[in-house]
Amino acid sequence: MNLDDLYQEIILDHGRKPRNHREMPDATHGAEGFNPMCGDRIKLTLRVADGRIEDAAFTGCGCAISQASASMLTQAVKGQSVGQAEDLFSRFHRAVTGKDAPEGDLGCLEALLGVQQFPNRVKCATLAWHAMREALEGPDA
Repeated sequence: MNLDDLYQEIILDHGRKPRNHREMPDATHGAEGFNPMCGDRIKLTLRVADGRIEDAAFTGCGCAISQASASMLTQAVKGQSVGQAEDLFSRFHRAVTGKDAPEGDLGCLEALLGVQQFPNRVKCATLAWHAMREALEGPDA
């Protein structure tokens, strides 16, 4: 199995069986994202305490890329400080949009970097990330 096949399998697995796809009634932060190009909708919720993301979840529907990205995001930011999550957003966004080579280890998120070859799919991959940024910058949920 080559690296492209492995990355494809990671995206398909998260797309078919998204992690943390659930309501979070005790969320402290939340935001919604909508991609009118393909109809993807994401509601991202976070529980933040003492500057740390204790829990992350999402609901919504969309293509495998948007669902996989939201699933991977929720796993990546749990336990992170708000600052670490914002840094991860910046590094991921620059890499997936092709603006910079990945800085540091993005782990399984690197599976999503192939979308930079398909500009319309970049919006799918970044939808949940923009919702997270909005949730962290906006008023509490």
